[in-house]
Amino acid sequence: MPSCSALQSSIWGTAEITANDVPTVSHRIEYFALRALSLTSLTIRNKDPNAIARTQSSIAISLDKKRWFIFNASPDLRQQLWNNPELMPSAEDPLRYSPIMGVLLTNADVDHTAGLINLRESQSFNLYGTERVLGVLQSNTIFNVLNPKFVKRNPVKLNEPIPLKYTDNQESGITVTPFAVPGKVALWLEDESKGSDFGSVEEDTIALEVKGPEGNTEFFYIPGCANMPDWLKDRVDNSNLILFDGTLWTDDEMIKENVGIKTGQRMGHMSMSGDEGSIEAFKNLNIKRKIFIHINTTNPALLENSSERKIANEAGWEIAYDTMEIEI
Repeated sequence: MPSCSALQSSIWGTAEITANDVPTVSHRIEYFALRALSLTSLTIRNKDPNAIARTQSSIAISLDKKRWFIFNASPDLRQQLWNNPELMPSAEDPLRYSPIMGVLLTNADVDHTAGLINLRESQSFNLYGTERVLGVLQSNTIFNVLNPKFVKRNPVKLNEPIPLKYTDNQESGITVTPFAVPGKVALWLEDESKGSDFGSVEEDTIALEVKGPEGNTEFFYIPGCANMPDWLKDRVDNSNLILFDGTLWTDDEMIKENVGIKTGQRMGHMSMSGDEGSIEAFKNLNIKRKIFIHINTTNPALLENSSERKIANEAGWEIAYDTMEIEI
């Protein structure tokens, strides 16, 4: 079991965490948010130095920088792997070997599952998800390319810790506890006949509490959250690090930018700003480091010289970016 004195994180589109010399968790966190076309994405096209292009939402964590677990497999996963050679096989590795030991899904969104198709080349890895999410994959035959002979499906239960295992079945020292947070079923799975919640169930949107070998909570990963109830504030308070849903700045910004017809609430995301926003919700919590991830291209906080970025930074928030590194 490797030991590390710090938890280091770097973000592909958002963060990475790696291990050093003392027992704790090391992660590589990558965040990638590149979706709807908007003023922000247009500034990227115009090569504005204040608008840095990002890939879509995924993170990867490791204790030894050799064996990795990915949280959510974004459509940009192939590019993310190329950009991060630690997650690619070396010349000395045997054929069909991959440093990716497992993938854990927090929901069934296309943004979090499409990248699984890039992992179809008969490399072994463990696939973790709720029964609900694994059932969605099973019902879509395209995911049969993940041959069960090599890719073991591992159901996770809400509020039950699960040790992440390497492909040789040895425990990694990283434990995650999934728990439900306010949200909704993936957009492409909505069923209007089932009422205003479109058939959503608890397992549709989960967060992860991540612990290292000594059993201490290292960080919370919450890429999607519709609101911040008191129980959730209590759970994350006094933590070292939180990676939190930063999809939108205002609830109706996609409508105002003429790039969509849905509000953030309709999509299951709380906004950064406003009385009901995440900046306000977190302002009295004692969290050492707060980072927004899963950021839509309409969000002006992506622009380094924007007033919205200044507001977020002054409130103690960082905006994730590709290759960002975090150490705890």
